[in-house]
Amino acid sequence: MALTRAVGTPTAAALDAAHSWGTLDLALAPRRVGVRATAPGLTAVAGRANLAQALIVRLLTPRGSLAGLGHPDYGSRLGELIGRRNDPGARNLARLYVVEAIGQEPRVAALQALTVATDPGRPDVVVIDFSVVPIPAIDPSGDPLALSLEVLA
Repeated sequence: MALTRAVGTPTAAALDAAHSWGTLDLALAPRRVGVRATAPGLTAVAGRANLAQALIVRLLTPRGSLAGLGHPDYGSRLGELIGRRNDPGARNLARLYVVEAIGQEPRVAALQALTVATDPGRPDVVVIDFSVVPIPAIDPSGDPLALSLEVLA
């Protein structure tokens, strides 16, 4: 299996409408010069957008790869599935690895839903859809944050 793009799924609250937890990350945004947009630059993201980005990065980072920086348990084990068949056993392991990784994120109050399935039109793709409830400091409304990640078998 190889990891591919992540796709955010809309929820009731806009990603940039949530209260910031005091952390920032970066995202590409159009730069403005005068009255017209130019090539994308970097901008800070916080709150729900930061949590969404952090979850995807956690899932895409091999577990243990940041041990030298003092974070031996950061990341996920999804990379261990590379080269395996796209069968129910591999999808069950993918489900377990996602549950493990999300369970380590301190800004997640609960994992609300998780599905791991093969895309019928693309048998080499496993689609991981999940939603989490952010802690109140990220989003006091309690609205879930839904994300999707595609994994190539």
